[in-house]
Amino acid sequence: MGYHGQERIEPAGSPMKVLAINGSPRKEGNTHVLLEAVLASMRQAGWETDLVQIGGQSIHGCRACGVCMTRRDLQCGSGKDVFNEVFERMLRADAIVLGSPTYFADVSTEMKALIDRAGFVAMANGSALAGKLGAAVVAVRRGGATHAFDTMNHLFFISQMVVPGSTYWNLGYGLEPGEVAGDAEALRNMQHLGQAMAWLGTAMKASAIPYPVRRAGEA
Repeated sequence: MGYHGQERIEPAGSPMKVLAINGSPRKEGNTHVLLEAVLASMRQAGWETDLVQIGGQSIHGCRACGVCMTRRDLQCGSGKDVFNEVFERMLRADAIVLGSPTYFADVSTEMKALIDRAGFVAMANGSALAGKLGAAVVAVRRGGATHAFDTMNHLFFISQMVVPGSTYWNLGYGLEPGEVAGDAEALRNMQHLGQAMAWLGTAMKASAIPYPVRRAGEA
């Protein structure tokens, strides 16, 4: 289902792929638990799943250098960190699930860096993420989760991606690593989210985007 503009970048009949991106520096923490719950549901539906860890990795924010706008080579030209490798995996995926803990009512610094740079590189290359599915999940101790949830959804909305709903906000409560596994409502929501994404992605696979993909600034 992946698109570059309105052209497929994957052959018809290829397996559906979902990429989860963990923005928590705790590799096996609560964000990981929530992401795995979504992926497990999609694996049951026959999807190929992948999870990449950016939390705790070297990834800087956008430096407004404009190289991506000049080169248009589906890469960020600013610095050598993990971004380009992760973005390449995003391009290969039919669906992307972003996950972050809640830090001061927002996402982790690594997740924010990914959002800013992925958004700009996608815009520079004909809305390269358009037509993909996107979903966000948030781990939180107590408050601020909906703000973090909103931050990640901004990337999907401005990139012409498709965002499915679920039974509640996609968040789970827990402080210590793994504690969110005791949030039964959150895990049910993650299972439903995975089912919704698998169904919607499969339904979309046979169709090209039914409207013009527009780049930023176009009328």
